[in-house]
Amino acid sequence: MQDQIQAIATVLSLINPLICGMMFVQLETGNSLARQISDVTKVTLVVAIVLVGAALAGTRLLHLFGVSLDAFMVAGGGVLAWMGFSIISGQSAAAQKPAASANAKSDISPVILFAASPGTITGVITIAAAHTRLQFPVTALIAIAVASVTLWITMLLFARLIGKRSGGGFIQDTTSRLMGLIVLAMGVQFALTGYRAFMS
Repeated sequence: MQDQIQAIATVLSLINPLICGMMFVQLETGNSLARQISDVTKVTLVVAIVLVGAALAGTRLLHLFGVSLDAFMVAGGGVLAWMGFSIISGQSAAAQKPAASANAKSDISPVILFAASPGTITGVITIAAAHTRLQFPVTALIAIAVASVTLWITMLLFARLIGKRSGGGFIQDTTSRLMGLIVLAMGVQFALTGYRAFMS
């Protein structure tokens, strides 16, 4: 039971539904409730499928290609840091697109790339490897299910509650840059942790 709680906490912290919710608000401001529910569901399904695939086959794939988990963590951290830097430098411009064209399709890929980032995939593979020893990863799958439901609820709540009150401006721009800084720091932390483990 303790392993399961720890796994759920780990996956939740890696997906980070709060940051995903803020990203979703930026992308979905001005869209209808039906569109928001549809996009929230798409994001959640894609993230869940990617993470379930990582839990079931990630360790075997890394072994197949001769890539260590530590090296994968370094690469994943680098990608996550790059995403954070992109948010810091260009999020404000991207955030204005949904408001300017409410009928156009929203680009939800940034939320998917963040929630199912290489760092998150690495964490899921680590949980699967640690708790199952290449058997069926029940602990990881339950953690993914709980995190996916939490992600769906959080994004929809943020879109409905925060999106109605914030139409952009200083607070939204500052929030997005702070969010980017957090993502950047998470990426650097992942890369340093993987590098330290690889060199030891």
